[in-house]
Amino acid sequence: MAAPLTLLLILAVTIRAALYRSSLADLIAERVEVVSPLTAWKRVVEGLALLDLGVSPYSGDVFHETPLIIYLFHFVVDYAEITFMLADVITAVALYMAVKDYNKQVFRKQKYALEADRYPLDCLELIRSPKEMYYIPLKVAMFYLLNPFTILSCVAKSTCGLNNAVIALFILATIKGNVLLSAIFLSLATYQSIYPLTLCASALLYLMQRQYIPVNFRRFSFWWFIAQYAFMYLGSLFVIVCLSFFLLGSWDYLPSVYGFILSVPDLTPNIGLFWYFFAEMFEHFRLFFLCVFQINVFFYTIPLSVKLKEHPVFLIFMQLAVISIFKSYPTVGDIALYLAFLPVWSHLHRFLRNIFLVSCVLLACSALFPVLWHLWIYAGSANSNFYYAITLLFNVAQV
Repeated sequence: MAAPLTLLLILAVTIRAALYRSSLADLIAERVEVVSPLTAWKRVVEGLALLDLGVSPYSGDVFHETPLIIYLFHFVVDYAEITFMLADVITAVALYMAVKDYNKQVFRKQKYALEADRYPLDCLELIRSPKEMYYIPLKVAMFYLLNPFTILSCVAKSTCGLNNAVIALFILATIKGNVLLSAIFLSLATYQSIYPLTLCASALLYLMQRQYIPVNFRRFSFWWFIAQYAFMYLGSLFVIVCLSFFLLGSWDYLPSVYGFILSVPDLTPNIGLFWYFFAEMFEHFRLFFLCVFQINVFFYTIPLSVKLKEHPVFLIFMQLAVISIFKSYPTVGDIALYLAFLPVWSHLHRFLRNIFLVSCVLLACSALFPVLWHLWIYAGSANSNFYYAITLLFNVAQV
């Protein structure tokens, strides 16, 4: 399997390198579907310029990335293209290894259940063979690397690619059963954009399942494991936050990064649900509806965790989808991450309803985004209602 994966990586890097050298790179970097006020490369460049002048990059209203990101690019800004391609490669390899390990566990459980005759007769057709499962990790890597959304995000040099790499490493560490690395990468992902905090529940469920700790509120082992994981997670987050303070010398980044994410002051159009709604909102209702919109990402964690407690990896997939739909500044790069997991449950596709219709809607919306943007901004023959309508349809199709 190493040879096909290597060829896939070479092909993916070649496509990105060719697009970087084309005239399309500058056009892609300006697309509101691909970059957001949080992840745009031109804002990172502006922040670096302020940092070089000895001015805090958070003194204005331009840069809203975390201090670790700006100090990373302070050293590798000349190799930015290689950095973003490397981030995509790391994400794909991490997902490949995670799914490969997960499939081994699924096959082992499946084998024991078959030997114990636990499966009803009408479920036997869903049993997956080793040959069928063999190519799933490669398909996952291919779904991520060759997804047009991922390619566009990489060519635009959106920092979303770096966030995806951190989340992929968290998934790998969790599936491998490494509690410490899982907590560290989850804290790093939370530090980057807050919303991955919701993945904590799925990580706990999976790790407890792996260590045969029952999900029972009356058991001491259940609470002891949660306390251990919380200590490692919060300790890692504390260290990262303090490191950011020492690098920057102030706490200016807290309102500029997390306040910006939660209060949504920049209403630049994107593929999310926030911008149009709050552009039309009366100011005295803003705080209430802001809380209602933001709580969506976190609220669904509880019912999903209760319903899918026996399937924590599928819960991770569901939560990634919820985050990409309901976060305040989503981009197509967020969608690409959870779409990569679709081959893992390919044996269940026969039970999906309206799969053809949903696929067509997603493709049509993706094609219509630039068309309606042009009609609205350049031609003047449309307005924001047209663009938001296609955005709303795109998100409904994801749901």
